[in-house]
This record gives sequence, structure tokens and C-alpha cells, in this order.
Amino acid sequence: MKEKLEALNKIFKILKIRKNNNKLKTYNAGEKKHEKQIAFHKCPKKNRWVFGGNRTGKTECGAVETVYLARGCHPYRKVEGATEGWVVSLSRQVQRDVAQRKVLFYLNKDWIEEIVMNEGRKDFPENGIIDYILIKNEFGTTSKIGFKSCDQGREKFQGTGLNYVWFDEEPPEEIYVECKMRVLDKCGIIFGTMTPLKGLTWVYDTIFLNERSDEEVWFCQMEWRDNPFLNEREIESFEHSLSKEDLEARKYGRFVGTQGLVYKEFDERVNVIEPFNIPKEWFDNMSIDPGLNNPLSCHWYAVDYDGNVFVVAEYFQKNKDIDYHANEIKKICERLSWHKTSAGNFESLIDSAANQRTLNGVRSVAELFCERGIMVNTKVNKDLFAGISVVKSYLKNEQGQARLFIFSTCVNLIREMKTYFWGDGDNPVKKDDHCLDELRYYLMSKPQARERKKSEIEKHKEKLIRQKRRNNF
Repeated sequence: MKEKLEALNKIFKILKIRKNNNKLKTYNAGEKKHEKQIAFHKCPKKNRWVFGGNRTGKTECGAVETVYLARGCHPYRKVEGATEGWVVSLSRQVQRDVAQRKVLFYLNKDWIEEIVMNEGRKDFPENGIIDYILIKNEFGTTSKIGFKSCDQGREKFQGTGLNYVWFDEEPPEEIYVECKMRVLDKCGIIFGTMTPLKGLTWVYDTIFLNERSDEEVWFCQMEWRDNPFLNEREIESFEHSLSKEDLEARKYGRFVGTQGLVYKEFDERVNVIEPFNIPKEWFDNMSIDPGLNNPLSCHWYAVDYDGNVFVVAEYFQKNKDIDYHANEIKKICERLSWHKTSAGNFESLIDSAANQRTLNGVRSVAELFCERGIMVNTKVNKDLFAGISVVKSYLKNEQGQARLFIFSTCVNLIREMKTYFWGDGDNPVKKDDHCLDELRYYLMSKPQARERKKSEIEKHKEKLIRQKRRNNF
């Protein structure tokens, strides 16, 4: 009986809020909650993006975030005084039909001080094109929401200092750059909500690939099943009406145009895990792809009792000499307490090209590493196609399970996984593949499973892997 009364009280509370037309308070206020919307609002980073399709709830995020900032009532972010921001749409028509309509939905009429129109009547703003809205905030001052469209051109995005910019769908890169300048003076924020239908654009390069290496960037991908307010029948109807490529973008919020990816099997939700304390008995080998002007890539690999491979650390640096590289690699080895030879040296695989003499013709790169305490083995299998096949089998085997797990701190290896494409003919494009080369060398060395009794850390690792595999679809 008590539980029924509590449920009724919640319903009456929501009905009272709706009667007062405060839709902002009903947002994610019921029993059902859109967890990814909440994660978006909670994220403290300055450059946040939501990639999702129709009806995933992405635009709702942008509209509510905008009203939170204008009203000064953000539940997860400190807002001090009046704010000024822009809502940026692709065109004025899209502004009217999508972003503008959503913002008006969450604005109580008694919060609005003034509406200035570009087209139409301000007593029916939803039918016209709004220039800006002045809003009473909780500090007793006035905030301003301005509306812009990309078809106005870059010049219309100059001059004003802003607290925030919301991009509803992907803008041209030049407008994005201009808006970043607008929030610079006020240490403002940028957020975007979009369906990635245009292929591998600047958003893919700047946001999607750099989330792990840029401390200010964050994104999430929303799919229909993340939206608790959609029913199963609606979802099935959407799925049957779309092509395979459209389904990838509209259902999962994935970037289309990735059919040329070499490692389609790579799934960041499965193959990338957060670091944990690796048992020393799992430590196996390092692998190096050498470079002087080009980056030198080195990773540290571990193997568990089942033959699962873990990439536990990364070194990636260019325009440095052998002394610098060797010193930095040894620092990481010491930090990891990596195993040494009986002579006190570290061991590593390395590209056989390291046998070539340096410019002075005296010593090879391999010899220089050995002289500095890193005993490198140049006898690696460089068969490209066999190596790619082996990597694919570790990313996902015939049973659909992953055997390769990369610590999230190995940002360059993760980035290369997502940018390695087939070129003309049967060859991958020879670009940004230094990490992938030495990954192949290592996996082609046929790492063996450890024969040890399972520890508590092993049990913890197995739990992590099971969780990852449940997310694999």
C-alpha cells in the first residue's frame, strides 16, 4: 500500500509540473530515464557531441542543455549569471522545424522577456524564424539565446563573445572553427548533436578520432534502444525501412563511409578496456616500429592464461634520436616493473628494417638500441596479408569473441585502428600505420597462453571481458 501511495504521489507531482507548463522539470524525471542523455549533461568537458539517428533523443539533449544554461539552472554544471549562446542549424528552415521548436518547447512563457524575429510574428514564434530570445534567469538578470544558420556564411559568425554554442547537425568546418573562437574569451563550451550521414568528414577526424587524446573532447553514440521512450514496434518499423548503411548511421550513430576500413572487426566498446593491474607473470614482450623523422611506436604486450592479449602501455614519438627513444622506453619499463634478461637488459621485437645502417654507415638502428640496453630481435614475420588476418582473428574470432584488449591509454594504436583503410588494389594506404605494423609483428610471433594458477586479478579481468562481450553485437 505504501509503495502504491508513493507511486501516485510521483504521478501527481509530474502532472502538477505539466499543469504549470514547466516541461524542463519533467525531462528525465519519471521512472524511465535516458541514461546517455544524463551522461551528456553530466560530462564536464568543453567540447561534447552526441552522434545518433532519428528518435534517439539527441536533439532533446541540445535543447535542454541550451535552456539549462540560459536559465542558470544546470543540474551538473556551475552557471554564474547571465549567459549568451547560439543555436546553429544547417538552414533557417531546419532551424524553425527542429532546434527552434525544441527550445521553445522547454521554455515557459513566463521566462521569456522578448522574442525578436527574422521572419514571422513573435506571438506565433514557432511558425517563423527567430533571431534571438531574451530569457529571465534565476539570478534576476537576462540571458540571450541567438539562432544562426550555416547558410548565412562564415561572416555572420564573427565578432561576439559567447558562453556556449550548440550545433544541431554537422556544420561546415570553417563555421565550427569560427564558433570556437567565439567561446574562447569566456572559456565557453561547444556541444553538437548530429546524425553522421556525410561520411568521414572533419567531425570524424577532429572529434571521433581524438576523444582519447584531446582532454576537452567527449562524445557518445546513441541508438534507438538507448531511448527508453521508444517501444519495440517503433524500433522494428525503423529498422525495416532503412538500408544497411543508413541503419549504421541512424540506428547506432556510427559514421558511414567506413566500408574501406581494414579492421572492421575493431569495436571500441569491446576491444578497448580501462587499465588494471596486470600480473607480472602475464608480461610477454615489447614491439617497436622504428622511426626518426617518422614516429617511433612501441607497445608493451601481455598474455593471460587463455591466450588473450593485452596491450598495456604505449610510447609514440617522432623527431627524436635513438638516445631519447631508448631512454623513454626504459622509463616505461621501469614504471611497469617489466622483466629483464639475466644481463639486466630489456627485450623487444623490431622491424627488420632496423638492420640497415644509419647515415654514417657505422651502426644499424638495431645495434644502437642494443648498445642502450634494449636487446631487439629483428627476426619478425612481416607478411602483410597474413599479419592482417591474424590481427582480425584477435579482434574477433570465429565465435565472435575478442582476444585482443587494448588499454584506453594507448590512444595512438586506437586511433590507427579507426583510420586504416584499403587503398587501390589490395594494399592498405601506407599512412599512420606505425602502431599497427608493430602490433602485427608481435601477434605474428605467436604469443602463448600463460600456464599459471588463476589469481584474483585474473578473475577481475575475466569479469571485465564478459562485460565487454555482452556489449558486442
